[in-house]
Amino acid sequence: MEEKKNIINGGDVLIKALLEEDVKYLFGIIGGQFLNMFDAIYKWGREKGINTVMFRHEQAAAQAADAWARVTNKPGICFGTVGPGATQLVPGVGAAWSDNIPMIVIVPQVNSKFSDSFTLQGNLDQVTMFKPITKYQKSIRTIEEVPDAVQKVFREATSGRPRPVLLEIYEDAFLSEKDESEIPIMSPAQYRCFEKPAVSNEVIQKSLELLVKAEKPLIVSGGGVSRSGGWVELQEFAEYLKIPVMTTLMGVGTISSKSESFIGTSINGPGLKAGPEADVVLALGCKFSHIMAHGDEPFWKDSQKMIQVDIDPGIIGRAKPISLGVVSDCKQFLKQILEEAKKTQEVENRPWLDDLVALRKTQMAGMMKKATKDKIPILPQRLVKDVLEFMDEDAIFISDGGDIACYTVEQIDFYKPRPPLSYLQAVGMGHLGTSVGYGIGAKLAKPDKQVISISGDGSFMMNIQDLETAVRLGLSNLIYVIGNNSGWGMLKSGQKLFANKHYIDVELPNFDYAKCAEGFGCYGEVVTDPNEIKPALERAKNSGKPAVIDVKIDSTKIPDATKLLGSMGIL
Repeated sequence: MEEKKNIINGGDVLIKALLEEDVKYLFGIIGGQFLNMFDAIYKWGREKGINTVMFRHEQAAAQAADAWARVTNKPGICFGTVGPGATQLVPGVGAAWSDNIPMIVIVPQVNSKFSDSFTLQGNLDQVTMFKPITKYQKSIRTIEEVPDAVQKVFREATSGRPRPVLLEIYEDAFLSEKDESEIPIMSPAQYRCFEKPAVSNEVIQKSLELLVKAEKPLIVSGGGVSRSGGWVELQEFAEYLKIPVMTTLMGVGTISSKSESFIGTSINGPGLKAGPEADVVLALGCKFSHIMAHGDEPFWKDSQKMIQVDIDPGIIGRAKPISLGVVSDCKQFLKQILEEAKKTQEVENRPWLDDLVALRKTQMAGMMKKATKDKIPILPQRLVKDVLEFMDEDAIFISDGGDIACYTVEQIDFYKPRPPLSYLQAVGMGHLGTSVGYGIGAKLAKPDKQVISISGDGSFMMNIQDLETAVRLGLSNLIYVIGNNSGWGMLKSGQKLFANKHYIDVELPNFDYAKCAEGFGCYGEVVTDPNEIKPALERAKNSGKPAVIDVKIDSTKIPDATKLLGSMGIL
């Protein structure tokens, strides 16, 4: 008797391969070439634990995948249909690319028989379009190629410096059918390595010797520590040798603000003193972007010794002269150097660290005093303070915008420690409009955690339509706070500082975001009195709905971080 065949199509194969990678959600909007993929999820995928999340715009879908990856350290998956769907993914993918976030971007291509025929949505070279913002691109036309292609994109996204990758699947592959026995699908352990290579003892010894002999050592903890999961080893190592640690924005949460070694975030506060005065700098997964003043003087010194650790050899020595370059996963390096350090005498005190910690406390006190004022319109600093004080200890926090993001960064570590992988900001691209998509992706990744965003009014409007997605998904304790100054704040600040107050195209109407949010089915509230910020947040938390709090803030103030960026020629 002939054995009964189990016929599957390309959509079935794709979903089976993604399930092997423990993918839970695919974020995007359906398209014609994706019908077999969706059918596979409808028939059996949901039972296996995978589902699609329909967005109202592909940009927000890409941002949700980005957020998923940032808080889980696993690749987020986004998709858009051929042509316009693919093009609308680009902004979200670009932001993830700039911040070294692993993401799998899946787009279909029109059937091969219509290639170069001006068919609907055809004639677009999507691979070339995505090439500048993806680490690797794979295009396939047959069902047999699907498993290997999925393996390749996951391997590329997660190895070395993580970044988005592109998988383009021609409709031919989706429509093709084969007996299931002819399409074997391997588990991840069979096709990629999960262990990190060890650093040589000689390099560890040299690194430790430089730090031990230093009078004013400094550790800079960047996104490489976040992506490697090396925060426990970092804090223990820093505290053992009493070395001050400052984090980049991508490194927020890699050391607790309660740690005796923590001196702050980025180049504000004590970092402006520590950067140029340090005699030895251990840079961990930090590429010295604009947030770190590009490694330039006077914020840093070319004469200082630097140990730079990065998984990507192309980053090492790129911004600053180095004394020692270490190609390594940051966690692996920290594990080894911590083990070696414990063979030496623990440092009991370091006046350099004490001075920086004292400076941090003094600067915090001054800023917190300003942030307690009850002025109307509400001071942006007051809004940030009240939100950060209100937040749950383990909340996921999103910063989206220009000036309001600068105010947020100034106080990000003042009130409650940020846990690892709990702070989301499109740092490298400076991409606006991330709050809604980031909030949805983060909430789906960590459904038991509170998710709170602070954004500007201009940036929030960019993806406001996907509030409906948050409502449809039934997401609660997801709170979007808008610092509403009726303008493009950072650009208005720039025109004030550097263009003789020639204001043009920076004013926005006094829009009621709360009423708009209610139209989508959210909880909405307008706040004009600073003493109502925390009560409004409490009502939002208890509403059982996604919530939008529209806070009217002073539009005349300029944050110090904006002034600093402007002085560096970045605005």
